[in-house]
Amino acid sequence: MDRETLKALQAPFKTRYQADPASAVGTLKVSGEVTFDRPGCRSSLLPNDGTHLIAGLHPMVGGDGSEACSGDLLLQALVTCAGTTLAAVSISMGLTIRQATLEATGVMDFRGTLGVDRNTPVGFTQMELVFRIDSDGDPATLDKLVELTERYCVVLQTLTKSVPVRSHRL
Repeated sequence: MDRETLKALQAPFKTRYQADPASAVGTLKVSGEVTFDRPGCRSSLLPNDGTHLIAGLHPMVGGDGSEACSGDLLLQALVTCAGTTLAAVSISMGLTIRQATLEATGVMDFRGTLGVDRNTPVGFTQMELVFRIDSDGDPATLDKLVELTERYCVVLQTLTKSVPVRSHRL
């Protein structure tokens, strides 16, 4: 794709978001199912060609939905990391879990990433991680399971600690 094609593709979005800022706010959602036989978490494969993970533009900035956007990938990393951690922690605690699913949701104002409004942040402005756990465990034990999962989930801790990231060109 060349520069003019990209500009033409995104122009209607920029125009709409300038005229109606509320239409630029989108919610992305990813869910996963925890596996306990081999601690892990299964999440639907994001759009791709069957052999490679292909990332591209979100439909709210001109993508056609056939490729995973970076926001989807971030939410999927959060869900699968937290799910895998939950499986390992529950096994360590000796808990019997019939089923556990996680859902991560992120809200983003796409005016930021399109440069429509320089005061609009680029990226998610809020994220939520929801645990659904089917178990006979008492509520206090399940709360402890979630607490420990949050503590040991690498992706969640990285996001909440706002770790500095260096970016540079070589």
